This record gives sequence, C-alpha cells and structure tokens, in this order.
Amino acid sequence: MGWSQSLFRTWWRALSKEVKELVGTDHLGNKYYYIPEYKNWRGQIIREKRFVEAANKKEIDYEVGNIPTEWEAWIRKTRKIPPTMEEILKNEKYREEMKIKSKDFDEKLLSEETKGELLLPPIQTEIKGHASAPFFGKEEPSVAPTSTGKTFQPGSWMPQDGKRHNQ
Repeated sequence: MGWSQSLFRTWWRALSKEVKELVGTDHLGNKYYYIPEYKNWRGQIIREKRFVEAANKKEIDYEVGNIPTEWEAWIRKTRKIPPTMEEILKNEKYREEMKIKSKDFDEKLLSEETKGELLLPPIQTEIKGHASAPFFGKEEPSVAPTSTGKTFQPGSWMPQDGKRHNQ
C-alpha cells in the first residue's frame, strides 16, 4: 500500500469514527482486527467488521494454510469470540494425531492379509423388471406384444364424465 492510500485511509477513519481494535495475532505473524458497529456522519449504522492483516503483504506470498481455521471461523463470524493460542495449538496437535491414525488405518486396510477380512464378497442380484412394466411380478413377459396402435382412432376416446376438455 502506498503512502497516499495510507494517508487517505487514516483521514477516512478519523472522519467516519471507524476505530479498529487489535484482537490478536497468530503464530504465523498475521494480525486480526475488529471494528465494532458504529453510526457514520450521515446517521447510517455501519455493521461490525472483522479482518486480517496478513504477515505476507504480497498476494504471491499467500498460501492456503496461512490463516489458521479457528481465526478464519472468527473472521467469517461462525464463532463469536476470537480463539486463544492454547486452543489453536491443541487443535493442531489433534489434527496431527488424526493424520497419523488415518495413515495407519489406510495401511491396515490396504494390506493383503486383512483385505479378505474387511471386504464382503459381491452379491448377485436378481433382476425381475421394472414396476411399471406390464409383466412385473409375473413369471415371464408375454410373447405377443399388446398395443392399441393399430386399432386406435383419434378423437374416439372420451373422458369418463362425458365432457370434452378441448372445447
């Protein structure tokens, strides 16, 4: 950000009563800020804002794991209070344990000795036909096809109550 943008942003915050509060930092060096709800000079209510100032200022330096999931949940307002460092470290440890356990389980699953024990043999299904078919539930479908295509006359069918719907 250039010096002119910084000067403009400072000037704007002074006029708009926008005060950002430092809520916390993470182990990667990112800083998290909160701006409470306030009324601007026109009387409009401006909603609260939560945002992060990344440790890596350039976009090309940013990677997906640069913001811990707990802080991301706070920014997206899915959690009300900001996370503590102890909570983040506890969750990181838990994630590492789960990675190790899932890796062990995958190795066990893929081993040749237990492959027969974990997977059931395939079962043959019997196909009897579709429920809308004229031969559903019967032993065999009839050999002679049943169709009204040769005997049907257009306009010959009448509804049960005798009213014609196309008039």
